[in-house]
Amino acid sequence: MELPRHVVLCSYRLGGTDGVAIEAAKWVAAFRALGCTVATVAGAGKADVVLPGLAADAAEPPSRREVEDAFAPADLVVVENLCSLPLNVRAGAVVAAALSGRPALLHHHDLASQRPALAHLAPPPDDPCWQHVCVNGRSTAELRAHGYAATTCYNTFETAPEPGMRDETRARAGVGPADRLVLQPTRAIPRKAVPVGLAAAERLGATYWLLGPSEDGYGDECDEVLAAARVPVVRGAGPARASHAVADAYAACDAVVLPSTWEGFGNPSVESATHRRPLAIGPYPVAAELRRFGFSWFDAQRPEALGAWLDSPDWSTIEHNAAVARRFFDIASLPDRLSRLVARLPGTLGSS
Repeated sequence: MELPRHVVLCSYRLGGTDGVAIEAAKWVAAFRALGCTVATVAGAGKADVVLPGLAADAAEPPSRREVEDAFAPADLVVVENLCSLPLNVRAGAVVAAALSGRPALLHHHDLASQRPALAHLAPPPDDPCWQHVCVNGRSTAELRAHGYAATTCYNTFETAPEPGMRDETRARAGVGPADRLVLQPTRAIPRKAVPVGLAAAERLGATYWLLGPSEDGYGDECDEVLAAARVPVVRGAGPARASHAVADAYAACDAVVLPSTWEGFGNPSVESATHRRPLAIGPYPVAAELRRFGFSWFDAQRPEALGAWLDSPDWSTIEHNAAVARRFFDIASLPDRLSRLVARLPGTLGSS
């Protein structure tokens, strides 16, 4: 099998705290571990090449020449969601045209068909030289039904993460040693169901911590929801150290809530296990797929069972979830997974 010498990874936005950017960074590191050089291209955020026309909210797409020039050094291009979720249809079309006939991995975190406002749009573009890689089996099955060459590569995680600072973070957040703290480690957008997460904290008599920022025009509504809270509310990563915000937040909390109605994957489903915290999860469809790996979770809409667990913790449940995460979602397996994906590509990159 021939691995690419140079990989270019492209997305709407890189370097942020959203799931796509986080997983893209893991792929960059894994390709480098395989000995590849990697460059990044994005419309916004932190990237080696920034083409503003690739941003999800850009008024005008970049020219095909600009995109081809950015891709020129690559033996392999990885497209992170830019051709999956059509937030900027014209930018996706330019990227697809620039990749015509070239080896590419299209890494799909979301599909238009899975978002009500976008479900009327066409499936992602396709090309005989591409491999479609989905973060869940639901999307893989959907693309295969369209005749696409698609496979599943679940998100991966550090299964023994560096522990965060519990006492110091709680103190900075104004949470007492005996107080309960429920963490929602997501952004604030409608499908993350912030009111459900807050309601769970209220029913548990816990401080509610919403870790991520408000986006997609949800700021005012989110402010109103949290202003009416009947429990203390912590917002953003302020109480945590900037370089360890996620680890500190997980260490500080007593339970995690992921009440989303839709996630392409939902990283807190596994992160809560690796950080050894109980999870109350929402009804998003991919959660059922992940649960089949063996995770034991609570219901975000009925948090009384979680409350009973917090009153009398059964740590065997926590260790069981951590073992499931190690077995199926360990980031140490990612370089090998990517090398196998490359082997599936047609042409010289996939030959042995």
